[in-house]
Amino acid sequence: MARAGVVVNEIFPMNEVEKAQQDLIEEFQFFDDWMDRYQYIIDLGRRLPEFPEAEKTDANKIRGCQSQVWFLAEMRAGRLHFQATSDAAIVSGLIAVLLRIYSDRKPQDILDTSADFIHALQLEQHLSPTRSNGLASMLQAIQRFAGEAAAAA
Repeated sequence: MARAGVVVNEIFPMNEVEKAQQDLIEEFQFFDDWMDRYQYIIDLGRRLPEFPEAEKTDANKIRGCQSQVWFLAEMRAGRLHFQATSDAAIVSGLIAVLLRIYSDRKPQDILDTSADFIHALQLEQHLSPTRSNGLASMLQAIQRFAGEAAAAA
């Protein structure tokens, strides 16, 4: 069965990452146009938790983003917890989307789930090339953190 761009296999239930992706895809279907979606993404970014100033270091920067992006990952009870922030509103919103999907999830679930939601949301079609590159860089960082956490387990 296919739902909003994500294939659901009824024999195997969705993992938490797939469920979060599906929920976000369904949420975005409420918006009629991309201006409303952009505003929603920006609003999500405004609700990001405070990022510790002391952690805004070069070591925590994501390379490949036009804007400045700082990203932290830590294991908490077998799950990866992410914190991130940016100096740009739309990028902060994209961070909020990624954290909603990937933060506090099992590393293996992150590794086992493709980022098909980006295509389903049509993000690559509606973001500038530099924003798309930044989104890809953030996704690579999440995958790298998950891979390191899974290997350490």
